Amino acid sequence: MKTDARRLPTAPIALAAALLAAFLVLVAPLSASAHDSLTASSPEADSTVDTLPSELTLTFSAKLIDGEGATEVTVTDASGASVTDGPPTVNGAIVTQPLVAEAAAGAYKVVWRVVSSDGHPISGEFTFTVTNSSLVAPTAPEETPTTEPTQPAQTAAPAPPSATAATDEPVAVEDSSASTAWIWILAIAGILIVIVAVVVAFALKGRGSSPSERSADPSAGDSDASSER
Repeated sequence: MKTDARRLPTAPIALAAALLAAFLVLVAPLSASAHDSLTASSPEADSTVDTLPSELTLTFSAKLIDGEGATEVTVTDASGASVTDGPPTVNGAIVTQPLVAEAAAGAYKVVWRVVSSDGHPISGEFTFTVTNSSLVAPTAPEETPTTEPTQPAQTAAPAPPSATAATDEPVAVEDSSASTAWIWILAIAGILIVIVAVVVAFALKGRGSSPSERSADPSAGDSDASSER
């Protein structure tokens, strides 16, 4: 017995395959990027508040995954100093970050990082402005009154006259003419002593050399002999 095999039409199969491929191409990226997102905050992003609140709250689109190091929130002032007061807490989809009680006016920056419900970490940042400072000016310490009686101020005694103070009496001035006369007298006496010493030296030299010169001169002896003859 001969049987005929029925073939299914190929057009509907091709159309279904094309629709499935289009669905995977369009829907798969959307499902992969459908992480949780920040839906609200207090203070709000780019808002202005009078003073810095006691806490910052972040609200997300789904319940977050909490754990050690999973949630991080930093809030800094215009100088970059941190104004957070302790670690953040997670309650479902809401993150609460305590802030310091005193803060200056200016712009504040919030940087957050959490783990969304699908297990992927997400992060973001925004700013807000504080118009009034909550810093308390330091007060000067109060002075305690003293019970001791105040003593009258003592008048300073007049200073004794200085020994070197100027007086009306004329100051004696040494006579320089007397010292000059003594200098000339000593100079003249020294010159006279030198002259006398030179004259005495020449006189002694002349007396001592005359007998020797006579004994040493032979011509003088010959002349004496001839005269005797």
